[in-house]
Amino acid sequence: MDAPTTTSADNGTSGGGGGWFTPRKKPTTTPDSEPGTPEGRRPAAIRPVGRPTAAPETPADGTAVPPASTTGSASTGGPEQGREPPEAIPTPAPLAAQHASSPAAASVGAASSAGPAPTALTPAPFASTAPSATGPDELRVPAQRHTPASAPGQAASAPAREASPDAILIRRAMAEVAPVAEKVTSYFYALLFVRYPDLRPLFPAAMDTQRDRLLKALLTAAEHIDNTDVLVDYLQNLGRGHRKYGTRAEHYPAVGECLIGALSKYAAEVWNEEMEAAWVRAYTTISQVMIDAAARDELRAPAWWYAEVVTHDPRTPDVAVITVRPDQPYPFLAGQYTSVETPWWPRIWRHYSFASAPRSDGLLSFHVKAVPAGWVSNALVHRARPGDIIRLGPPAGAMTVDHTTESGLLCVGGGTGIAPIKALVEDVAEHGDRRSVEVFYGARTDHDLYDIDTMLRLQQSHPWLAVRAIIDQQAHQQLPDAIRAYGPWDEFDAYLSGPPGMIRSGVDALRDVGIPSDRIRHDSVEELVAAGS
Repeated sequence: MDAPTTTSADNGTSGGGGGWFTPRKKPTTTPDSEPGTPEGRRPAAIRPVGRPTAAPETPADGTAVPPASTTGSASTGGPEQGREPPEAIPTPAPLAAQHASSPAAASVGAASSAGPAPTALTPAPFASTAPSATGPDELRVPAQRHTPASAPGQAASAPAREASPDAILIRRAMAEVAPVAEKVTSYFYALLFVRYPDLRPLFPAAMDTQRDRLLKALLTAAEHIDNTDVLVDYLQNLGRGHRKYGTRAEHYPAVGECLIGALSKYAAEVWNEEMEAAWVRAYTTISQVMIDAAARDELRAPAWWYAEVVTHDPRTPDVAVITVRPDQPYPFLAGQYTSVETPWWPRIWRHYSFASAPRSDGLLSFHVKAVPAGWVSNALVHRARPGDIIRLGPPAGAMTVDHTTESGLLCVGGGTGIAPIKALVEDVAEHGDRRSVEVFYGARTDHDLYDIDTMLRLQQSHPWLAVRAIIDQQAHQQLPDAIRAYGPWDEFDAYLSGPPGMIRSGVDALRDVGIPSDRIRHDSVEELVAAGS
């Protein structure tokens, strides 16, 4: 599925034929240099724009403390899925034990504490990079999230947290620059590429729709600096995911300097030393969480996988089911997604959900819909053939099954959003569960129900599974109304996958029928950001 939970608009542009590999032939050299050792990843101290240079603090051992920042990488797409918003914010969960292992992660909520205006972007000390006691597969596969983001309605049951002083200053700056967001974006990249031309190759050759994704991810993270549960998972996934771009820790300070430079220029009416200090503190903490996550991940998994296309099955003129064989084991969970790069558009990555549970033969399948101006989706649907080599980023997403409960599953998939729903059904079957699974398969026309035969075969094989097709042009009710018509759903966990509009209406419908927000799972960026605000 192109962009697990949003429409795929992957209209980034980049030069076509060259790049790091030739179609249909596996490359003999790596495209980007792998990040160095954790010790070599420490960036040098920098000063924010307009601030005097100051020596970084020196710890007791006499070594200089390195600085940090957020995304120094080409694109920030999580969600990236043919989605064009920032990198996906995974469905948040209570802070896992892994969060506590990183001082920077633990300090996200405390990053807003008032203090003197710092003059260097200095990260917290590196977390220990020693592997934990868990096995290799456990290290490489994100843990299942049992509690998705709490929603606005849920927040009413708990006292509202007062915004921290830094969060207030950060949001004031963002409100100031909102009317001139395009100018801020252009100026940010102009500063970055003029001052640090060595970073330009990390980005696509053309920056049409790509250009605002990095900045949006940074601003989203800064805006939610008080929301630790959402932010730490988000940033750790960003840090891991940005390894595939060739991003290294020393790239982060440059991004931070140019971010503050752009903000200070366009928020000049409200900008002062106190506001700059708040942004430096927030960015320093944000970047260090990402750096730590990348350093830990480097010990466990490659930055990317090569994968050969083994089958290409056109289902409609604009939808294809593509199966690939990765060059080494690729651990993931049913319901997750990955990022994909094709040989025809180097450095353009888009997210696609896995269309099956993990298979014994190691093959991976994706449902891809070609969309207007979708460079990656059109290449995969209309150009890719068996033998072609693509690259895969790490798995991400928290729309996974909790096998410790006996709750039923209410699964709602729209369009190619049926891909991860099918994977979830297979996952339940493979675990031997006989819990009730109700699938609503939404489509505009019967022509768009390209995988209905597969879903009906699964229904015939498993008496606990019910599949209902809801076709917009034939039904007297829309998909959310159909959900309300069945039920009750109070003993079910809900899973949503499809375009953003369907996610929004689906979440509202599920809440209306009594499903608590913490039992509604999806990977839609827009919904997650709203839920975290």
